[in-house]
Amino acid sequence: MKKPLVIAVVGSKSSGKTMTIEILTRELTRRGYKIAAIKHIPEPDFTIDKVGKDTWRFAQSGAKTIISVASNEIATIEKRNTENFSLKEILKKCKGHDIIFVEGFRKLVGKDKSIHKIVVVKSAEEASEAIKNFEPILAFTGPYSTKALYPKIPYLDLLKNPEKNCGNCGKSC
Repeated sequence: MKKPLVIAVVGSKSSGKTMTIEILTRELTRRGYKIAAIKHIPEPDFTIDKVGKDTWRFAQSGAKTIISVASNEIATIEKRNTENFSLKEILKKCKGHDIIFVEGFRKLVGKDKSIHKIVVVKSAEEASEAIKNFEPILAFTGPYSTKALYPKIPYLDLLKNPEKNCGNCGKSC
């Protein structure tokens, strides 16, 4: 089985990371690729489980893994400390996919050269910080065009013509 391509989409809050993954996923899925998406949620008390629901009740009674099966989806909730959870452990949950998009996890992906980055920027300052903190950078995108600042790193305006821009970064997507 071929190892999936892992691409981290990083940027500041409300820069367009989710929309970037949405656009790329839609286009790459249309082209026949099997996509997985991983989202880091930094809020300390966040839970996908709703108080009072059966899955919540199972967890409250001590279950460490809860799987809910509906007509169109399966959700697995693992109750565990994720403080020292590695990205490698998370990626294992996505086997069988062609491309895995990772949103967030800035510290885990920053200088990891095995993970390409698409950096979503809103200003020249953000682009400059990205050059210092992330490598390799596959492309820039977002509201601020980096074409003049970093001509060797492609800038993709994914909001305009996503089907035209996807694939112009030198990688076969």
